[in-house]
Amino acid sequence: MTVSRKTFVAGSAAALATIGVIKTAGAAEFDLKWGVDVPPDHPISVRSVEAFARVKAASKGRVAVKTFAGSVLGSDPNMISQLRTGALEMLALPGAFLNELAPVASIENLAYAFPNRDAVFKAMDGDLGRIIRSEITSKIKAHVFERIWENGFREITTSTKPIRNVSDLAGLKIRVSPGKIRIDTFQSLGASPTPISLSELYTSLQTHVVDAQENPLVLIEQQKFYEVQKYVSLSNHIWSGYWSLVNGDVWDRLPGDLKSLLEKEMNRAAVEARNDIKVLNLSVADKLRRRGMKFNDVDVASFRNKLIASNYYQRWKKEFGDKAWTALEKYANKLA
Repeated sequence: MTVSRKTFVAGSAAALATIGVIKTAGAAEFDLKWGVDVPPDHPISVRSVEAFARVKAASKGRVAVKTFAGSVLGSDPNMISQLRTGALEMLALPGAFLNELAPVASIENLAYAFPNRDAVFKAMDGDLGRIIRSEITSKIKAHVFERIWENGFREITTSTKPIRNVSDLAGLKIRVSPGKIRIDTFQSLGASPTPISLSELYTSLQTHVVDAQENPLVLIEQQKFYEVQKYVSLSNHIWSGYWSLVNGDVWDRLPGDLKSLLEKEMNRAAVEARNDIKVLNLSVADKLRRRGMKFNDVDVASFRNKLIASNYYQRWKKEFGDKAWTALEKYANKLA
């Protein structure tokens, strides 16, 4: 199996065109919008579009969902506000962005929590995921689909020097996505983190507002960060995923058959996108190397020792609470 950006874009465009016909015709009983910050050719965007096309067909046009990828509806904090007011019906976003509203949602972002992808999905499809979804629902009145999308393990890129040891992070101006845990992670590692929205990141790197950033390899390639960054340091410091939310009032208005249909197709899409990410990761490193990026390994032990010395894990255990921490430890690395 091979997956390419061209294939993703073509599939996305075709599905969007089909959805658009229904919306223009005015046949939809439920006309919804779905926002996300990743680009249109990212597996999360592409597979969501395919899911919504299947929902449209299976519901005989009763539900039309249009995808707005690449932060065209605003930053993630803005889209959260839109979701809560009902201006936006559906949204996919990382749990870290929900920290102020539902703190447990950001637990996936705990540095070096998971040894591998298998452990991640056992946790997120199991007890830990149920706890997270329950907290999101109770705190912001939104339905959360069962399966989490994968963004992936995050790596550090820089324009100035490779990061080989935690000491190389000292004072580094690095962009992190908005979210308390990601800021605290890099402060604990000795860096100088600056929260910047994904839509503003390329320009911030180009103008040296920051000299570094951290993201999964697929997103690094899709956002063309190779044009403004030189080094990729394989830190695998955080795994990140995207939860899909539906405004609670909108969800309550949907008949039971349409709820079941959306749940089924969104969960299927999330699993398919996970497989896409796995396949793309096999080739994206070579693409980035051909575009001039230099890769290096990282002394992970030095990172973890720095976090332990800064009481990082004790701090976040208190933040998340015993119930979520116990669920995490069923699947996690030894954290302290």
